[in-house]
Order: sequence, then structure tokens, then C-alpha cells
Amino acid sequence: MANNEERLFNNFLELFNIQKQEPDFSALEKIVSAFAKRIPFENISKLYYLNKFGQKSIPDFEQYLDGIEKFNFGGTCYSNNYYLHRLLVYLGYECKLCGADMNQPDVHLVNIVTLDGHDYIIDVGYAAPFDHPLPRDLEEKYIIELGRDKYILMPKDRNGNSKMELYRDGKLIHEYLAKPIHRPIEYFQPAITDSYLNESTFMSSLLLAKIFNNRSLVIYNLSIIKSVGSEFSIQPIANRDDLTMAIEKHFLIPRNIASEAIKNLGKLGNAWN
Repeated sequence: MANNEERLFNNFLELFNIQKQEPDFSALEKIVSAFAKRIPFENISKLYYLNKFGQKSIPDFEQYLDGIEKFNFGGTCYSNNYYLHRLLVYLGYECKLCGADMNQPDVHLVNIVTLDGHDYIIDVGYAAPFDHPLPRDLEEKYIIELGRDKYILMPKDRNGNSKMELYRDGKLIHEYLAKPIHRPIEYFQPAITDSYLNESTFMSSLLLAKIFNNRSLVIYNLSIIKSVGSEFSIQPIANRDDLTMAIEKHFLIPRNIASEAIKNLGKLGNAWN
């Protein structure tokens, strides 16, 4: 491995205060928990790099880590799940980078780790409280609840695929179907390119999510949503100036960076479209 790449992996682990160790389930739990609680889901970085540099691809490894360290960035599924995939492979895990179908095939990325004969979904790119490996070898539904949201991971279907359903206030609002076939990141380039179209989800809405123990904080368009256990609150944000202030306050992303990111956003749409 090139010295620079080794350095980047070491920097990655330092973000989580984790030492390199032999793969086992306990270590995997620590890595996933640390990642989910340190690195947010957010599309500010996506918008910022597009507006500032005309960039229409995920950051390279160095830019990704630099964004975390300098601006408290994270990313969407393409960057967060891809770089977690690379970290897990570096640490010796049997980890597949897999596509998941939403409204179109393979527009979402997840990781599937095989450990001690069992498969686990690792997904830090869904703005969800998935701060631990999610078991795929299920006899019954696997349920995660936080605030007004309920996530249901279904037992594998006859093709070995796993469906994740998101219910909000009791209503199914989104789902994806994860397929356990490893794909190189280049396979997803058409979907990544399409994600920069003006009408695409994260070019027309704003979503930032931080995960803690049994709680979360989300900025969704012009609202702040705080969830603790089964309780939640929604605080409206008056305008876009207040929005950038809220982003800086709650996510520590500098206000000038957030302002640059959202300057071309028009009417805000549905992030779960």
C-alpha cells in the first residue's frame, strides 16, 4: 500500500480514536458506532463542492477527510458508505459495496459485511440511526424506532435481497432493496452523475443528520427535528439566513460554507422522494 494511502487510513482511524485491530464483531460495532456518531449525513458538502469547484463526483479520499477535519462535513450515501467500505476492507473485513434500489435501480449504496458466517448491513448513508451492524440473517422483522420514525429491516427475500422500510407517523414514506452483490465504485458513476441534475433529490432539498445514543438531530429544509427515544420536536427555521446559523450551531459547519452551498437552491423539495 502506498505510504500516502496508509497515512490517510491512519488519519481516518484517528477521527474515531480507534486503533487498528483484528476483525471481530465487537471491533466492527465500535467502528460503525464511532463513524455514525462522528460523521454526519449531509448534502452541504455536495452542494458546496459543486458551487465552489464545479465538482460533480464524490470527493477523493484526501478531500473527504479534509472536509471532515476542516468543515465538519460528512456526506451522502455515495461518499460515507464508500469510504467506510474502504476502511473496513483496509482493516481486514470481508465487506461488499452493494447497490440498493429505491425509485431507480442502484441509486443507494450500502455495505454488507460477512463475519463468522453471518451477514450484516452497514449503512451510514441513510440519515438514519443505524449506529450498529444490522443483521441480515433474520427470521422476523428487525425494528429500529426513534422519535416519529420506525425502520423495519425485512428477512431476506427469495433472491437474498434485504428490504428496508421507513415509516413516519405510521405511514410508509420510503424504502430500499439492498442486493448482496459487490460492485466497484465505478459501477455507480451513472447514478452519481445523475445525482447532480437540478431535479435530483439532493440538488433540490437539504438534509443533515447527526446520530447520538438513542437520539438524533436533523435539519430538514427549514426545520430542526430533535428525537429522543419515542419523543420528538420540530422547530421551524424562519429563513435561509437563520438556516445557515442553525447549520453552524448544530453541525459546526461554518456559516460562510453553508451559505455558499445553499445559494443556488430554489424551492425546497422532498428529501425522501
